Amino acid sequence: METADIITPLVDDPFTFGRIAAANAVSDVYAMGARPVTAMNLVFFPACSLPGEVLREILAGGQSVLDEAGVCLVGGHTVEDDELKYGLSVTGLIAPDAIIRNSTACPGDLLILTKPLGSGIIATAIKGEMAPAATVDEAVTWLTTLNRVAADLMRECRASAATDVTGFGLIGHCSEMARGAGVSIRLRLDAIPLMTGVPELAADGMVPAGCYRNRDHYAPMVGGRDARDEALVPLFDPQTSGGLLIALNPGDARRFLAEAGERSIFARQVGLVLPLQSNAIEVV
Repeated sequence: METADIITPLVDDPFTFGRIAAANAVSDVYAMGARPVTAMNLVFFPACSLPGEVLREILAGGQSVLDEAGVCLVGGHTVEDDELKYGLSVTGLIAPDAIIRNSTACPGDLLILTKPLGSGIIATAIKGEMAPAATVDEAVTWLTTLNRVAADLMRECRASAATDVTGFGLIGHCSEMARGAGVSIRLRLDAIPLMTGVPELAADGMVPAGCYRNRDHYAPMVGGRDARDEALVPLFDPQTSGGLLIALNPGDARRFLAEAGERSIFARQVGLVLPLQSNAIEVV
């Protein structure tokens, strides 16, 4: 399988930005149960305004994550551009009949999320110089954490379906999962984990434009609560290097949660899959 993902900087430090971009790029491979094996750098660099040392640090950060993932860098391409962007194309391996898709959830499945939400809101606060240092440090930890170990356990526990939570936000990716399988998904608002400080930053207006675009698009698919409820804003927040959203039958879900605790994998049950209802998503 092949995938590619490119992002603009979320943080000021170029090495950290490289790590975030690489972790984000390999996530699509893990989300399908595959093993990433090779990658190529994709760089858009404003050479007229940034020194070459910045580019070296970005690429070194990306390489550090590829080394952690066991991925071989085989090349890349650099374009001079007005705006800095970095990402990778990634090749992964998996048997066709072993692919874990985002369209095969079954009624009765439980939904597990493997990272808290809020990276888009925190990134907006970083740009606005409103993010506390401790909040930034926690976010960077999540943004640079690979989904590799969670994906390994997902395969062992025979996941029905999975996706990674990225630009469409939790509700957007749940909607894709629900519509693809012809089911509905019920999310428990009080069970959805958020990074530290996210509700406060959202209340202060540190909300990215992509969050509002996601809400405008997916609001008609949401029932149970008013999609304009401010408490739901983090559920529309576009994530970078987000966690896996995994559907498993109840027995396998209990095994996943138990073994996740033993392996120090973050995992929270956030909802369940229902037979098709009037709305694709129900928030309770």
